[in-house]
Amino acid sequence: MPELQRLHARHGPAVLAFELANRAYFAASISDRGDEFYDQFTDRYSTLLTEQEAGVGAFYVLVAEDGSVLGRFNLYRFEDGTAELGYRVAQHVAGRGVATATVQELCRVAAARHGLRTLRAATASGNAASQKVLTKAGFVPIGPADPAHLGGKPGTWYQRDLAEGSQT
Repeated sequence: MPELQRLHARHGPAVLAFELANRAYFAASISDRGDEFYDQFTDRYSTLLTEQEAGVGAFYVLVAEDGSVLGRFNLYRFEDGTAELGYRVAQHVAGRGVATATVQELCRVAAARHGLRTLRAATASGNAASQKVLTKAGFVPIGPADPAHLGGKPGTWYQRDLAEGSQT
């Protein structure tokens, strides 16, 4: 059974393998991170861990029984009880409810562990799969997203209130 785990230094090699194995798949629906991301992965990964330790973000991985990473789920830009959600799942588990179930679990974790009251997520207009995940996880569209936030693509902001009565 896959397990949602808080990002740790030991996950580094598996996260890099996940990113490399799914690079073309991700680039089809979201902006490619570019070669620089992979060339500087170790430094960027260390920065994420430092940000997490400082409490400015919370980064999670969905880990399979064999230790491989099936997805990344990030909470960032914490401000006044609100954070942004970003996620990506491996191509071989896409379309199986993995992202939806994990986003729902992360909503519970965001409220219980991080004291968050609201999550926001932006998705590109052409990314129907992500829109479906967010809607099934209780998010509602709240307005247009700045294309600069989505790698130049037009999109929509979604939001979910994490108050007790609004959870799915």
